[in-house]
Amino acid sequence: MRHPARTLCALAAILVTLAAPGCSTLGYYVQAARGQWHMMRAARPIDDWLSDSRTPEDLRQRLQTVREIRVFASRDLALPDNSSYRNYADLGRPFAVWNVVAAPEFSTRPRQWCFPVAGCVSYKGWFDGTKAEDAARRLRAEGFDVLVYGVPAYSTLGWFADPVLNTYVRYPRAELARLVFHELAHQVAYLGGDSTFNESFATSVEMEGVRRWLGREGGSAERAEFEAMSRRRADFLALIAETRDELDKLYGLSLADSEKRRRKEEVLDRLQERYRGLRARWNGFSGYDRWFAQPLSNAHVASVSTYTDLVSAFDRLRERFEGDLPAFYAEVRRLAALGRAEREAALR
Repeated sequence: MRHPARTLCALAAILVTLAAPGCSTLGYYVQAARGQWHMMRAARPIDDWLSDSRTPEDLRQRLQTVREIRVFASRDLALPDNSSYRNYADLGRPFAVWNVVAAPEFSTRPRQWCFPVAGCVSYKGWFDGTKAEDAARRLRAEGFDVLVYGVPAYSTLGWFADPVLNTYVRYPRAELARLVFHELAHQVAYLGGDSTFNESFATSVEMEGVRRWLGREGGSAERAEFEAMSRRRADFLALIAETRDELDKLYGLSLADSEKRRRKEEVLDRLQERYRGLRARWNGFSGYDRWFAQPLSNAHVASVSTYTDLVSAFDRLRERFEGDLPAFYAEVRRLAALGRAEREAALR
């Protein structure tokens, strides 16, 4: 850690050495290593921030909340008790990384990218938003539908001590807890090559974790707001699932490409209309406006499906263990060791 240039080169060399042939370019791995190094270098223990008289009071209060959430995560949710989320870093930017999701013109299945450690995933992350947009333009030129979106946090799966970041530290308390629980869940069970399995499991853990945390630490108003958020989220997910089913049915028809394009635009226009209806029913809640701000495409639908397709299956699986989270985690790890067909059959 005293030799930043040497450490950066070592990280890049390891990543490139492990990369599958044709997986990506050397430049991509160098930016990934550099981005991770800068994050590590910026991180300081939360206790240091709390004892530093120069720390702004609002940040001090948020970091104290994070410390309490982190204790709850390991003590009450059986999530890893390690050095992750015990440090804080200010990156000086609004997002940790920018993800690029791509899907073929007539498919809602996202393109896969393969990386060392993480395996194959349904998105590609960049530490620089401009480079993410450049990558998106290249993919659009190849005929893909593309979505670029900012991500406040990501997990290194325990390889590094993931810090709390300025990109989300000032979220509402329940959202802050949700994010920490989600990222720690990736350290419990992670299956390289199955983004939907990984993200759906972590989403199931985060939602159950927040319910338990608010039950102990939250007030009635905070619990009511979380339940309202959960209902809005369920409405949104149902809307996207309906749209995906419509698109999948359309793409399976024997039609000329021009006709498929016309009908695809009609389906996506209806999605916008339905969202406006939901927004009105939510009394103008605008939390999903940014998602709908870009021209909608298959990539939008694919990005949501990756995180949520199997959440209800994991919820039902967790309920079998009647609150015993370690037993639930053990069963998830057992499922992760199965072949894809057997695993998906068990979950569905």
